[in-house]
Amino acid sequence: MRRPIPLTALLPRLLVLLLALLCPRPVRAEPPEPERASLRLRYGLSVRQGQQVDVGPGLTYKGVTPNDGALTLTGWAAGPVGHHLGGQLDLQRESFDLKDASVRVTGGSLARGSVGPRGRLFLGPVRLEVGAGYGFAQLPLFGGFSSSPVLQRGVRHAALVSGRVAVSLPADFQLEARGELPLTLSAHAAGGLEATSTGYVVGAALLHPVVQRGAWTGTLLLDVQQAHDTMTLEATGLRSEQRLRRIGLALEVSWRDDARASRPVEGPTQGFVPMRVVDAETGAPLAGARVRVPSMRTPGASEELVTDAQGQVRALLPSGAQSARVSVEGYEEVTEQATVSGTGENAPVQIRLRKKAPPTGSLKVKVVQGRGGAPLPDVRITAGAVEARTDVKGEALLEGLAPGPVAVSATAQGFRAAEEAAVVVEGQSSELVVVLSQERKGELATLLGQVRSARSGQPLVATVSIPQAKVRSRTDKAGSFTARVRGGTYRITLSAPGYRPQTKTVTVRDGEQAIFNVDLFPRAR
Repeated sequence: MRRPIPLTALLPRLLVLLLALLCPRPVRAEPPEPERASLRLRYGLSVRQGQQVDVGPGLTYKGVTPNDGALTLTGWAAGPVGHHLGGQLDLQRESFDLKDASVRVTGGSLARGSVGPRGRLFLGPVRLEVGAGYGFAQLPLFGGFSSSPVLQRGVRHAALVSGRVAVSLPADFQLEARGELPLTLSAHAAGGLEATSTGYVVGAALLHPVVQRGAWTGTLLLDVQQAHDTMTLEATGLRSEQRLRRIGLALEVSWRDDARASRPVEGPTQGFVPMRVVDAETGAPLAGARVRVPSMRTPGASEELVTDAQGQVRALLPSGAQSARVSVEGYEEVTEQATVSGTGENAPVQIRLRKKAPPTGSLKVKVVQGRGGAPLPDVRITAGAVEARTDVKGEALLEGLAPGPVAVSATAQGFRAAEEAAVVVEGQSSELVVVLSQERKGELATLLGQVRSARSGQPLVATVSIPQAKVRSRTDKAGSFTARVRGGTYRITLSAPGYRPQTKTVTVRDGEQAIFNVDLFPRAR
């Protein structure tokens, strides 16, 4: 004989069947709840397993209860981008049967409720909610053991801390995890007996929208919950403890007061677009990149998302052609175009950013000949590693120069080499004029200078001696001297009474002019 399939094994199959029956057409993918207010009603059936420890062996909660119900009323006020503050009211009613094997001993219903402020934070596809406030719970106590146990409800009043994490999944599914922890203020049993109580409730749910009409949405959910509660009578020390696990299938009807409620729901209107920002050269992910996309909360506005450590972000965008402006320090800003189909999850988009080029400037150099100023073509111009040659107008453009002072040299056959200093300005083109003189073979070079006292700065009458050129002369009253020599390298000695002599080495070519000044130091006494 074929064994019957347990009800717990039928629940997943029933979920798939209901999804197929209740989803005749695609349902619009919704962004993470930008509503101002919402109302959620849930009704369904549950399969329970658990026990009431203090009643006795063999008595459990095992079985199916068809009348689980819950109501949630929430109001929100928009805060900074991705943040909301508000309040929430929760009411929940659960029925149960206490059984001995398959025989019902007693049963009834228990209620839970809470009210208080709540905060919400959006982290891409993840929504985090944290709440605090007042909570009450009816807990099962049993009496009348002369014949059979009788339900006697205890009540716990507590400061309640709760939290919920919701994650958006592909195909419009959503996964929720929740928990609440009461911090007992007071508790009492039947007859007003004082008691103490502890406990916790944790749970998870898988949700999928099946129908939507305006601001109303019907959602099918598979819910799992575990509760552990204890109550101890202070007068007698008697301790009641329940451990309960339940899995349920329910239909939730929710209403939202938001701007989207007045829009038609025919067909999809937005979709999720996964984006990944990487370095264009290395392909390495860029964490902390700012991605600015159209806002789903405020028409015509935009909002900013930030990539995670893998350079990824998940954006909810309106259907159609959309753009995302991406920027990160040290990289060029990029605007990426994408077509959003609005079918829930779109194809991933990879955005490549290139590093910014270092700041540079340019220098326009014009080379002319002597005093006449005639332009000189084909002159070699160098500034560091940058090199160019002048055109027929005697001009050359040096680009890609680092900002700041730079030495520029100009060389051409038949002309004396020249070196000038220029200043390069970031993002601008500076100008420099270089004058070249022709080389004159056989023409004597000229040495010019002045001798001064290093202590007073006054000119000195000094002796100028150039042994290689057989030159020996004296400076004038202004300390100036002039000597004409052939091209070559010379040692010049300058001396004056009461001062230390100095020797300079200078190299000149024919026709050149060299100018140098010398400060002599007094002799030590």
